[in-house]
Amino acid sequence: MSQRIRLGILTPSSNTSLEPLTQRLVADLPEVSVHFARFSVTQIALSPDALGQFQQDRILAAARLLADAHVDAIGWSGTSAGWLGFDQDEALCAAITDATGIPASTSVLALNKALKAFDIQRLGLASPYLADVQDKIIANYASIGIDASAESHLGIQGNFAFALVDEATLDRQVAEVVAAGAQAVATYCTNLYAAHRVAHWEAQHGVPVLDTVTTVVWDMLRHTGVDTRRITGWGRLLQEA
Repeated sequence: MSQRIRLGILTPSSNTSLEPLTQRLVADLPEVSVHFARFSVTQIALSPDALGQFQQDRILAAARLLADAHVDAIGWSGTSAGWLGFDQDEALCAAITDATGIPASTSVLALNKALKAFDIQRLGLASPYLADVQDKIIANYASIGIDASAESHLGIQGNFAFALVDEATLDRQVAEVVAAGAQAVATYCTNLYAAHRVAHWEAQHGVPVLDTVTTVVWDMLRHTGVDTRRITGWGRLLQEA
């Protein structure tokens, strides 16, 4: 067996999707294990208390706990930079590495790398979020030259409830944004139970589907020297980028 690789994943406290999906994602990599640390996140909104959930010191405390496990990389499996600004994740990664000595990535920064790899200018944005949160995400993508106006959102605020979104609803959202002209689709929330459905959507619609649970794992595996092409059935990102 190859040298063991430990991935440390920062997890919103009310999230029940990303842990089982991440475990399934790496199941065919016997040398890779994933380890999770939670911090409190219960709602996604633009109110001061909701935005305050993502203060850097709170996330760093969880990252330090992952460092105790001697993980090889730390990933924030969350999409908060979508509405807070991509610079927030860049600063967070720098702070994590400064505090722990461990390289760091995030779902959103990894997604943005994937968009460059696939040369995407028109992104379909499927999320469970409130309209004003979605508008912030669209504006932040516009600031880096990506049109994310092909969008579908569900108007949900409670983070726990995102995991309850059913497959038929996700199927509809993906189909809507593809019909609106998206060159690729992002399922933009790590508490959507969606990552395992990516290959199905890609076969059905003929465009890459980039799930935010998968993007951070993809980026962390690349950093740790693991060939992601060994992971089959989880979409084009792992096979082609």
